[in-house]
Amino acid sequence: MDHSTIPDARTVYETLVPIWPDRGSALSYRSCFELLIAVILSAQCTDEQVNKVTPALFEAYPTPEALACASLADVETLVRTTGFYRAKAANIVGAAAIIARERGGAVPDTIEELVKLPGVGRKTANLVVSVCFGKPGIVVDTHVLRTARRLGLAPTDDPGKSERMLGSALPESMWTAFSYALNRHGKYVCRARKPLCPECPLAGLCPSAADFMAS
Repeated sequence: MDHSTIPDARTVYETLVPIWPDRGSALSYRSCFELLIAVILSAQCTDEQVNKVTPALFEAYPTPEALACASLADVETLVRTTGFYRAKAANIVGAAAIIARERGGAVPDTIEELVKLPGVGRKTANLVVSVCFGKPGIVVDTHVLRTARRLGLAPTDDPGKSERMLGSALPESMWTAFSYALNRHGKYVCRARKPLCPECPLAGLCPSAADFMAS
């Protein structure tokens, strides 16, 4: 990586956000509760697979109250194909129980409260507050982590450090759009295997591009 060519975060923002303006989630949901549960299930699983599972899950358990009282074995069966299904089933039932019994059925609207729920880390919390409540959020998933590292904006494999580095590089008003643009760019262009560097609008500024194009 040529550190002399690390681009300015605002330049990356101004380049990518117009190309990838969508700030929504690829997960299917009808409420903040459904989005929260879907994001917990999406850990180490594709959004597409989660979207195949959640319709039956939410038909059976449409509210926090219903899921809180669910049979764990039944929930495990419904979410089995998302991987790590036992842990995920326990987490979503546990999160639903807290929301139902301690919060009157309302999903928390702050990162600090969300991360207290089972199965909820900062990635999930940032996604929920930005999508559901319109608050600034930096959603560091595997695509954002990889793209920010390759660009030199956040040269780390630690999601927490990446979030802090990206957050310090731009004002809060840019956080949400920036992280979603990095996500889309990482998913479709700066891919894990064989990134499409010749097609990337940042290739001339990216300190990693030359290495990939030479390989």
